[in-house]
Amino acid sequence: MAFKQIAEIAGSAMAAQTVRMNTIASNLANAGTSGTEQNAYLARKPVFASVYNGLGARVQVVDVIGSQDPLDRRYEPGNPLADEQGMVFYSNVNPVEEMADMMAASRAYSTNVEVLVRINGMQQSVLKMGEGA
Repeated sequence: MAFKQIAEIAGSAMAAQTVRMNTIASNLANAGTSGTEQNAYLARKPVFASVYNGLGARVQVVDVIGSQDPLDRRYEPGNPLADEQGMVFYSNVNPVEEMADMMAASRAYSTNVEVLVRINGMQQSVLKMGEGA
């Protein structure tokens, strides 16, 4: 596999992890927000896919989907967002799960940065070998 192909794979993986981190940041920013059942914030998760072509592969973000977990319902009859039964709906974001996901995304991003650093070092070594010839 050529250095360029390895760099494209690592670069696409870094871009995918950036989308993942942005999604996590959005989820954490909306944790604990309230609304009606129709407009309460749903946690979002990116969907990744491996895309293969004749020369190599890359990671692609296929979609960002809303979580199917139930919203947090609370009885708050005095709240202006309460429905006829006095229920207010809060986002289904789990901050602990989001933080664990953020750590995994950060590690995956860092791993791909390390891949690019090592590829650069290998390319430099190849160039130095050519100078000695």
